[in-house]
Amino acid sequence: MSSLTIPIQKLVAASTAAAASSSSSSISPLKSLLFKPTSCRPLSHPKPTPFRLRFAASATSTMGDVAAMDAVQRRLMFEDECILVDENDHVVGHESKYNCHLMEKIEALNLLHRAFSVFLFNSKYELLLQQRSTTKVTFPLVWTNTCCSHPLYRDSELIEENALGVRNAAQRKLLDELGIPAEDVPVDQFVPLGRMLYKAPSDGKWGEHELDYLLFIVRDVSVHPNPDEVQDVKYVNREELKELLRKADAGEGGLKLSPWFRLVVDNFLFKWWDHVEKGTINEAVDMKTIHKLIEK
Repeated sequence: MSSLTIPIQKLVAASTAAAASSSSSSISPLKSLLFKPTSCRPLSHPKPTPFRLRFAASATSTMGDVAAMDAVQRRLMFEDECILVDENDHVVGHESKYNCHLMEKIEALNLLHRAFSVFLFNSKYELLLQQRSTTKVTFPLVWTNTCCSHPLYRDSELIEENALGVRNAAQRKLLDELGIPAEDVPVDQFVPLGRMLYKAPSDGKWGEHELDYLLFIVRDVSVHPNPDEVQDVKYVNREELKELLRKADAGEGGLKLSPWFRLVVDNFLFKWWDHVEKGTINEAVDMKTIHKLIEK
């Protein structure tokens, strides 16, 4: 760790401790289906040898970035350790969320981290969407799928077998972002359908370079969005989603979709939606292929 990083992290910790906690908004809960969550097994093998960046941003630019961030996002940027992988999804180390989302470091070291995207459907086969909060560092206020985040470099989220580590992370983040209780989304109900690799800049400084696990689940859940993470939520059927796509393409009302969501929509979503409605989702599973996609 560089001598620069230590004082920044102390500054982040002090600033975060002083920040006032936000109150949560909620929408009317739907009737939940009761299943007992599956417990997680610890790793049976040691963690891979960590790889860390050898350089850091300048003191001036880093201090400015820290001061401009929302307190919650600032804490997550420096405390969360993402899992670094190669293009074959082999773990090669870990790095802070902050470094993993700086485009200069993504480009300089080809940093690639593991991620997941959850697509949650209710019993009417409507898809739950969220609008990212205004305080998000990357892609604020864009509409996207139910939940998009990262498994962290911790034992329970590094488990490779049946993508259990990623499914554990998805359950954790659905609670963090949308207030969905763990019992509403048991880890054994997530179906990993596939993986895709993509890169997408956000505003020139920040961006994404992810190997993304695409997780589908059909559940009626209670939803209580966390305003630090989520601006708005809505369920959509196929036709309503197509209308959102039309508005985004036309630039109506400033509506924008996340690049990873658009890639899934353009390449997979509607044919997978057919399987959801028919109850044949397992027939669509392909976890052997890593789809290398670019934003259109």
